[in-house]
Amino acid sequence: MKIDLIRYSLNNLLRRRTRSWLTIVSIMIGIMAIFALVSFGQGIAKYMDEMFQKMGTDKLMVMPRSAGVPGTGSVKFYEDDIDFLRKVKGVEEIIGYMMVNGEVKTKDDKKPKYPYVMGLPTEPDERRLFEEMAAGFEVNEGRGLKKGDRLKANLGHNYRIANKVFKKALKVGDKIIVNGFDVDIVGFYDEVGNPEDDRNVYLTFEGFKEIFEKGNEYQMVVIRAADDQNPTELAEKMEDKFRKRRNQKEGQEDFYVQTFEQMMETFGTVIVVLNAVLVIIALISLLVAAVNITNTMYTAVLERTKEIGIMKAIGSRNKEILFIFVVESGFLGMVGGALGILLGYIIAKLGEFAARQAGLSMLRPYFPWWLVFGCLMFAFLVGAGAGLLPAIHASKQKPVDALRYE
Repeated sequence: MKIDLIRYSLNNLLRRRTRSWLTIVSIMIGIMAIFALVSFGQGIAKYMDEMFQKMGTDKLMVMPRSAGVPGTGSVKFYEDDIDFLRKVKGVEEIIGYMMVNGEVKTKDDKKPKYPYVMGLPTEPDERRLFEEMAAGFEVNEGRGLKKGDRLKANLGHNYRIANKVFKKALKVGDKIIVNGFDVDIVGFYDEVGNPEDDRNVYLTFEGFKEIFEKGNEYQMVVIRAADDQNPTELAEKMEDKFRKRRNQKEGQEDFYVQTFEQMMETFGTVIVVLNAVLVIIALISLLVAAVNITNTMYTAVLERTKEIGIMKAIGSRNKEILFIFVVESGFLGMVGGALGILLGYIIAKLGEFAARQAGLSMLRPYFPWWLVFGCLMFAFLVGAGAGLLPAIHASKQKPVDALRYE
């Protein structure tokens, strides 16, 4: 009996092909938007999770509270600050970051660019800590910087691609001009996935100090906690000791100490909010689709009033009439959902391609199984739910009144 009712419902939809397809398209658009947007949100979450796993949760950062372009703020850290922090119990390794916005150009391309220029340590242990901090990316062409590389540089990935930073792609052995100094390129880093990091310029401390005429001042300090230390407790202890060293009151510090775990929680909260906003935007289109399905099903009930009267007259029960119309609306939702998932996948992949072309390879969609299944079931429930009121209206009609309906 159920199979016959389902077959009857599908035949009714086929008889109203144009109306059915228009209704399917309306729900398809909503599911497509949800699927594509949430897949990008999940992709960002997956990227951040992978990045933080590479970085490790045993690291802390000491940074200025002042905002602005690195190197331009008044809050800086010095060699004696790093020596002080190194002596705090629980600190295993520590390095400082020298970082400014520098003028960079080539002899062929005189128009200057202003990427971040960073001074890096050359000692193996300190270099390893930097690479872990940078999510494990390494030099994949040429070689890394070493002691004595005064006017030599490693560059980000985008310098190897024409028209990404300069008109011509650069290669190992070429020169760039950094703040008026000729600097030899000795290597290129892996692609990070965002255009800012992928156009960084990396110098040794010695080269950075010479080019920018700076002493031993750092814009950020990175610390690795010892294995037996709780990074959060170490951060609190370090903040307290460093505050006293700088003669500052609690709550009025010009710096802050943050663990990578705290950074992960912050990013996680941002991603949850981002996903929620994206879903709310997409739900607006689904609301319109639900109204469209309700209208379609009410129209179907009115058109088939006499048919309903005949079915009741020959013994059909209310729940069977209800079942017919709920199946019809649910099927409209499910077909729209399936098409929406397919189209959403295509749009997400096209978006990934466009993001990669723009140097934003970190923006890549991720399609977990629950997203596919959830969108399909949600579309079915929206369809069935939207058709429920018309179905109830149809099921409660009296046979005599339905047969008399003109």
